[in-house]
Amino acid sequence: MTTPMTAERSARAIDDIPAYCLDLAVRARAAGRRLARLSGQRRDAALLAIADRLIAAESAILKANALDLAAARQAGLAQPMIERLTLDGSRIAKMAEGVRQIAAQIDPVGRIIEGSVLPNGLKLSKVRVPIGVVLFIYESRPNVTSDAAALCIKSGNAIILRGGKEAAHSNQALVTVIRDAMAEAGLDPDVVGFVATPDRAAVGELLKLEGRIDVVIPRGGESLIRAVTAQSRIPVIKHYTGNCHIYVDRRCDHDMAEAICINAKTQRPSVCNAVETILVHREHAETGLLARLCQGLSDAGVEIRGDERTLNAFPQARAATEADWDTEYLDLVVAMAVVDDFDAAVEHINAHGSCHTDAIVTSDYEAAEHFIRDVDSADVFVNCSTRFSDGGEYGLGAEIGISTDRLHARGPMGAMDLTTYKWVVRGNGQIRT
Repeated sequence: MTTPMTAERSARAIDDIPAYCLDLAVRARAAGRRLARLSGQRRDAALLAIADRLIAAESAILKANALDLAAARQAGLAQPMIERLTLDGSRIAKMAEGVRQIAAQIDPVGRIIEGSVLPNGLKLSKVRVPIGVVLFIYESRPNVTSDAAALCIKSGNAIILRGGKEAAHSNQALVTVIRDAMAEAGLDPDVVGFVATPDRAAVGELLKLEGRIDVVIPRGGESLIRAVTAQSRIPVIKHYTGNCHIYVDRRCDHDMAEAICINAKTQRPSVCNAVETILVHREHAETGLLARLCQGLSDAGVEIRGDERTLNAFPQARAATEADWDTEYLDLVVAMAVVDDFDAAVEHINAHGSCHTDAIVTSDYEAAEHFIRDVDSADVFVNCSTRFSDGGEYGLGAEIGISTDRLHARGPMGAMDLTTYKWVVRGNGQIRT
C-alpha cells in the first residue's frame, strides 16, 4: 500500500517529466487492477469516506481556492472563468452530495449486459468491466475533481487528474482529501493520481503512454480538446463546445417559451449547457413573441446579436456576424435568428451546432417527434431548458464529461459509461469440430 501523496514527493519527481509521467501511469495501472478486484461495497465505502472528508476539510479547501481566485483576478481572467473557478460552502456540500449519490448507484462492474445459451450448450454472456486507466485533462472547475475521481472509483478505474494551472491550489487540496480518505478506507491512493506540475510537457508525455493509459477525456475549451486529440496516441473521448440551441416553434406556449429561453441563457451562462443560439419561427415576428423574448433577455442583462429580422423586431440588438452562429459565448450573450419553418431550424442546428444539447419549444406533438429524430445531438430536449443536460440532473450523481462523440459514449458520462465489456463463455467440455 502506498502512502497518500505529499507535495514534497511530487516536487522531487517533477525534475524528470517523462519519468514522472511514466511513474504516475505505472502506479495507476497497478492500483486500478487492485481496485477492480474489490467488491462494490468496498468501493462505495471509500466514496462515502471521501464525501465525509470533503465536508470536514471545507476550510482548507476554501483557503486553497482563495489563492487561486486571487491569482486569477491578478492575471485578469474573464469573469466567466472566475465564476467556474469559485468554490464556496454550498458548492463543496454539493460536491460531497454528488459523491454520495454515485456511491448509492448500482455497481456497474460485473453487470451482465446480455446473455444466451448457444445450440451447443455454451453459456454466453457480455459482462461490464472497467476500462482501466483514465487520463482526465480539465480546466477551471475544481468541483469536477471529485466528480471524476468518484466516478472512476465507482466503475473500478484508476484516474490521472491533470487540472489547469488556474485551479492548482484547489485541485491539490481536493486530491489530498480524496487520497487521504482512500487510504483510511484501505484502498490504494494511487487509484487517483495527480499531475502536480503546470509544465505542459507533462501532458505531451502522458499522451504518448499508449498501453499504460487506456483513454483520455479532455474537458475544457475547444482549443484544449483539439490539441489533445492532435497529440494523443491514446483513444480520446471528446467534449467539444456546447453551442446549444433552442428552437421556438410556430405552435408553442408563449409564457413557456420565454421562461425556458431566459433560464437556459441566464441561470448559469458560463457552463456548456447554457443556450447560445435561439431560433424563432417567422410567424412570431408578427405575434410579438420575438420582441417579447428579446426584451425579456435584454432585461435580464443579455446582449442580443440578431439577424436582420431580429433587428427589425428589436432594434437594440447588435447585428450578428456569420461567426456568431458558431460561437460558444459562455457569457450573457445570445445569438438570435428568425427561421422560415421547422426544416430551416433543423438545418441551422445541424450545420452550426456542436452535437451537445438542442431543444424545441412546441405544442405540436409531430414537430417534437420530428425534432427528436432529425436533430443530430447527444441530448435533444422538448419543452425544457438546456440547463438540464447534466449528469447530476440525469440521476448519474455527476458526469466526467458530456461526450459529443459517437463512440464509445454520448452525452453526460456517468459510472456506467466508464466501463467496457468482456465476453464470458461457460462450457461443459465442448470442443469445436
